[in-house]
Amino acid sequence: MTVRNLDIDLLRTFVTIADLGSFTEAGARLGRTQSTVSLQIKRLEALVGRTLFERTARSVRLTIEGQVLLGSARKILHMNDKIIAELTEPEVRGVVRLGVPEDFATAHLPDILALFTDAHPLVELEVTCDLTLNLLDRFHAGGFDLVLVKREPAAAPQGVRVWREPLVWVARDQEAVDGNEVIPLVVSPDPCVYRKRATDALDAGGRTWRIAYTSTSLAGAQAAVRAGLGISVLPKKMVPPFLVPIAATQWLPKLPDTEIALIEGRSISDTGHLLAQHIVQALEPGTY
Repeated sequence: MTVRNLDIDLLRTFVTIADLGSFTEAGARLGRTQSTVSLQIKRLEALVGRTLFERTARSVRLTIEGQVLLGSARKILHMNDKIIAELTEPEVRGVVRLGVPEDFATAHLPDILALFTDAHPLVELEVTCDLTLNLLDRFHAGGFDLVLVKREPAAAPQGVRVWREPLVWVARDQEAVDGNEVIPLVVSPDPCVYRKRATDALDAGGRTWRIAYTSTSLAGAQAAVRAGLGISVLPKKMVPPFLVPIAATQWLPKLPDTEIALIEGRSISDTGHLLAQHIVQALEPGTY
């Protein structure tokens, strides 16, 4: 009987395509051309004797056989990477505790952290999402190795800036804003940087406001805005497709940019510092 051995490199390409849903994006992540990626999948399909992807001009989907292979392929890759890590970088291990604001974690961090854990499978990440001031309190009490926090651009520097982008008002539609004598706000509980930005801007513009809805979760706040219960504040690149960014008008003042800074603990481990460097390098293109 002929023994067929799975190729780790082919499996990695397969899993990357499945995760990103695109041959082109998978090639960019792996540093290969789209034609090379396509050839690798053809080789893998020939090896297992099954079609793994259904491909159209607009989409890439796993076949039933592809879905069966995916779980096992992940386990094989994890074991392979763990063995290599144990032999080549045994010192890069341990637990790293990271605190991060929920909206930033949802929009930007998952892929960045996944790349780090893929490269260093002996590292265990513990990620906590919370309001910035709560994160800072826990950080100063020793609860985190490093934190990503929102800060005022004009404030005294704390940490390394890794992100900056405009803040915008968001609403269900323009009609939810125009003509309101009292602006209904959907906010997070105190303490919250965006809540303070919104109320300070309205006060400075002489507008009357009220807290219409308070939610401890980003999803809950966005659902309230979508239902028309009020308006809220989000970074421009984090506005979901079901909400409308509202430009500054006579009804709403302009908001200052938001900044995200990374702060490392004084006794952070070498592994924690490695994660910090990874985050800074990954986010650098988005900083302006």
